[in-house]
Amino acid sequence: MNDPRRLLTGLFRAAIDAASPSHGVARHLPARPRGRTIVLGAGKAAASMAAAVEAAWDGPLEGLVVTRYGHGAPTRRIEVVEAAHPVPDAAGEAAALRILDLARAAGADDLVLCLISGGGSALLAAPAPGLTLEDKREINRALLRSGADIGEMNCVRKHLSAIKGGRLALAAAPAHVVSLVISDVPGDDLSVIASGPTVADATTSADALAILRRYRIEAPARILAHLESAASESAKPGDPRLARVENRLIAAPQMSLEAAADLARAAGVTPLLLGDALEGEARELGKAMAGMALSAARHGAPAAPPCVLLSGGETTVTVRGKGRGGRNAEFLLGLALALNGAPNIWAIAGDTDGIDGSEDNAGALVTPDTLARAAALGLKPRDHLERNDAYSLFAALGDLVTTGPTLTNVNDFRALLVLPPGAAG
Repeated sequence: MNDPRRLLTGLFRAAIDAASPSHGVARHLPARPRGRTIVLGAGKAAASMAAAVEAAWDGPLEGLVVTRYGHGAPTRRIEVVEAAHPVPDAAGEAAALRILDLARAAGADDLVLCLISGGGSALLAAPAPGLTLEDKREINRALLRSGADIGEMNCVRKHLSAIKGGRLALAAAPAHVVSLVISDVPGDDLSVIASGPTVADATTSADALAILRRYRIEAPARILAHLESAASESAKPGDPRLARVENRLIAAPQMSLEAAADLARAAGVTPLLLGDALEGEARELGKAMAGMALSAARHGAPAAPPCVLLSGGETTVTVRGKGRGGRNAEFLLGLALALNGAPNIWAIAGDTDGIDGSEDNAGALVTPDTLARAAALGLKPRDHLERNDAYSLFAALGDLVTTGPTLTNVNDFRALLVLPPGAAG
C-alpha cells in the first residue's frame, strides 16, 4: 500500500458517485399522467435531480426546485432557484411560497413529481401563518449551535412551517404525488429528510416544545404561542388527503458505504461496515473510533490489517468557541488526538455534499504524523479542538479535502485505514 491518501480519497469519491442522481432518478420515475407533470423539489441535490429527470422523461415537464447557492445544474424546462443553507434567506422563502402555489394548482389528473434531498428543510423556508422568516432564522441558528441532532431540529422546523411535515403533499391533493428521495439522515426516516414535505409526521407540537426546553433555546413568545396552538400540527399518518402520495428512496448512505467497500476489496483491503447511522458529539465519536482502529492495529480485532473501518451518519458539534470547522473536521481532530501519533493508521471524513458545515471543504485527512506536523508548525491541536477550530489546523497542514459541491447528499462518510507495519510508503 504505497499511497494511503489516494486510496482514502478514492473511497470517498466512490461513496459520492454511488449517490449521484444520474444513477437513481431514471429507475424510479413513475408513468406519465393524463394531465400535466409538475416537478417540485428542494435540497442540495435538487438541481442535479431535476437535470436527471429532464434527461429521462419522455413528455412535457414544468416546475421549480430550490437548491443551495453554488449547487445549481443546467436545466431547460424546470426552473432552478438557489438560496441559503443552513440558515434560510428570503430567496428560499420566495421559492417555497411559489412551490406551494404550484402544488395547489395541480388537478386530479396531474402528477406532482417531488425531488427531495438533504438540505431541503432550510431551503423550503415558508413560515407558518403569523410567523416571519426572521423567526425561523433565529430558531435555526439556535438549533445549529445547540448540539441537537437532525431529527430534533427537523421536528421543530416542521411545526413552524407552512410546507414541511406533509403540508406540501396536502397542498397538491388530489393530484398523484410521487417523491424521489435521497436520504441524508440516520435510519433513512423519510419523515425527517428535508423535514418530510410529502410525508406524514408522527411528531407533535408538544415534542417541538420539549426540544426547545431540552436545549434551553429561548424562543420568542409568538413562536411558543404558535407551537401551543392546534394550527401548528403537521399532517398525521392516516390522513385521507395523503392517499395518493408515494415516497421512493433512490439513494441512501448504506449504498455509498457498500460502493466504498467494493473499492477497498479490489485494493486488497478488508472493509468493515460499522453502520450508516452513527451519531453523537463529533469529537467523542472520533475518540471512540480511534479505539477501534487501535484495537485492529494491535490485536486484529474487529478486523486484521490491512482493513478499513467505514461508517456514515451525522454527528453534532456543540459550539463553544469561535473557530472554523465543520463536524467532519472536528471528528478528525478528536480522532487524531486519541490516536496520538499511532503508526499505520490513516483516516478521511467528509460530507458527501462537498461542504463540511459552512466551510469550503468537504472534509479532511488524518495521517500518522498529523500531530507531529502540527507541532512543527507551532500549532496546538487540543487548543484548536476546544475553540472549534479544526478547519484552521487541517488547512495549515494542507490536509483539507476539497471537492466543491457534489450535487448529491447522503450525509457524512468516514473511513479509517489500518495498515500492517511497513505497508505504507
